[in-house]
Amino acid sequence: MVQYVEGVPCWADAMLPDVAAGRRFYGELFGWTFAEGGAGYRPHTWARLGGEDVAALVPKSDGRMPTVWNVYLATEDAAAATARIREAGGRVIVAPRWIDDLGVMATAADPGGAVFGLWQTGTHPGFARRGEPGAYGWTEVHTREPRVVDAFYRTVFGYEARPAESAGPGPKRPADVLLWSPRGEPAGPGHAVAGRVVLGEPHPAEMPAHFLTYFVVADCDHASRTARRLGGRVLNEPEDTPYGRFAVLADNQGAHFAVIDTSRGTEGARENRAGRG
Repeated sequence: MVQYVEGVPCWADAMLPDVAAGRRFYGELFGWTFAEGGAGYRPHTWARLGGEDVAALVPKSDGRMPTVWNVYLATEDAAAATARIREAGGRVIVAPRWIDDLGVMATAADPGGAVFGLWQTGTHPGFARRGEPGAYGWTEVHTREPRVVDAFYRTVFGYEARPAESAGPGPKRPADVLLWSPRGEPAGPGHAVAGRVVLGEPHPAEMPAHFLTYFVVADCDHASRTARRLGGRVLNEPEDTPYGRFAVLADNQGAHFAVIDTSRGTEGARENRAGRG
């Protein structure tokens, strides 16, 4: 069983109005197969790659909820983590609760407004596969309040931070992108598990703070064309970065995510984008 240390992204799910449509879209885009999950507090559909769990699709219980990809950060104690979140100026949206016997889930927002989940392992440890085509690769928070947000995540998860080369759409100064490593590990290439990006040009002023989840693909351009053909949109056309060739997409129901071909980046950057357990 994979054990994810404190603060490492360990799971992702998409909240969708139409799970069947989501299955058709992501099944063709990533080669996922699907299996029905529990029918308790949070019914869901497992997304699998080679028979192993890599994500989930969750039906929206309320039409007012956003259609969105959620990322979950690992914690050994969800109650203690939510206490740190409140003390650091964040907001707890959903208090910790057991999801069947899978684990303890909570939902929170950082001081800049970006929403993320917490996951305390039960029978479900998180991603069974990652860092390969069809699986999770990376996450980053996009914010307009970098100083406050940097201090928040350092307090809550103990991240070690280091400026990165430009890793997102549009021109950036080095300070615009930070790479986060788990507490006690060296900051920088080979150790980073997530990142922070400053929202600015060319992002529209109305874009809220958010987490962007990346999935690895073998060919970024092909994945972008496939998403369009399946009824999705390409929000940022494919471009090369030191971390690989990536694009930002929306699925056929409006949930935003990114795809990245990490083989197009440098060795150290590929390790960052693939993430670590």
